[in-house]
Amino acid sequence: MINKADKSITDVLSQIKDGATIMIGGFGTAGQPAELIDALIDLGIKDLVIINNNAGNGDHGLAKLLKTNAVRKIICSFPRQSDSWVFDELYHAGKIELELVPQGNLACRIQAAGMGLGAVYTPTGFGTLLAEGKDTRHIDGTNYVLEYPIKADFALIKADSGDRWGNLVYRKSARNFGPIMAMAADVTIAQVSKTVALGELDPEHIITPGIFVQHVVQVQPAHSNIAAIA
Repeated sequence: MINKADKSITDVLSQIKDGATIMIGGFGTAGQPAELIDALIDLGIKDLVIINNNAGNGDHGLAKLLKTNAVRKIICSFPRQSDSWVFDELYHAGKIELELVPQGNLACRIQAAGMGLGAVYTPTGFGTLLAEGKDTRHIDGTNYVLEYPIKADFALIKADSGDRWGNLVYRKSARNFGPIMAMAADVTIAQVSKTVALGELDPEHIITPGIFVQHVVQVQPAHSNIAAIA
């Protein structure tokens, strides 16, 4: 019987070791797997490479992880905003490496990894510092830059509902990077707000099929409890 349910976040995250590359879903705080991040912090894992849309907000979630100095490098598209003071402080102190990737390119490169593509040509970044040292082509009247896939050892994502096979349904804009990150990681760990029996999720509403998910944990944020999925 296929059952991707896990008893606790700690048990699931214990397979992550120092030096791992981790994709973390979310657009700002929308869709950010905060409980997974908090548990990752508790494990004390270091020397991480993090892939995310931005570089944390305030002092919680991803920013809280950065503050522990557990992250060696971050790959993101939007590191500078009014509440990204944790990243700003680390970056100006030379304590974290930044790879800046335009948001569309970030999505395309993650998608390329998930789809097994060798690389993609994109017009974004051509003629800028971001294209320096990269292969360029002129195709059908447009200049392009060659970009390579971004893949990860693990993806930590958040969904609204799931079943024990790992099928996931998201809530509105909280979907954002979750589906493509699930496809681009060796191991995908999804936290969900609720679980349902097999067959209750409308196949037409499933965004991430269980084939891309290895672990599912149910989270109850109101009480900060982690429940096993029956």
